[in-house]
Amino acid sequence: MDWKIELLSVPVSDIDRSKDFYVKLGFNADHDTQVDENLRFVQLTPPGSACSIVLDKNMGGSMEPGSLEGIQCVVESADAALQQLQDAGVEARGVQDFAWGRFVFFTDPDGNGWALQELPDYSAMQPS
Repeated sequence: MDWKIELLSVPVSDIDRSKDFYVKLGFNADHDTQVDENLRFVQLTPPGSACSIVLDKNMGGSMEPGSLEGIQCVVESADAALQQLQDAGVEARGVQDFAWGRFVFFTDPDGNGWALQELPDYSAMQPS
């Protein structure tokens, strides 16, 4: 049986500001529903992803806005991803090279941390 991650909760302080930020990065705005006077459900999906995020404010979670770290997406090119972030006005911490890939790190307006990884060319690697 497959277990597929469907939705990740991202704790935010301002739904509109966060939605604008992620849409500016190319995320698709899948749902935006005011459930009641205290709860708004906003679901966004990164381009090409099968997993979405939900902007979490007043959903009953215990995470404080900006406390999420380690969300990682795979991209074709770290350099192109960095350029896309910069073009959108997002401060990103350059491209960092590791044996397991090339990474670009950035945070959303609340400080939630993201990593974009360009995978290494495994076919070009020598077996050890």
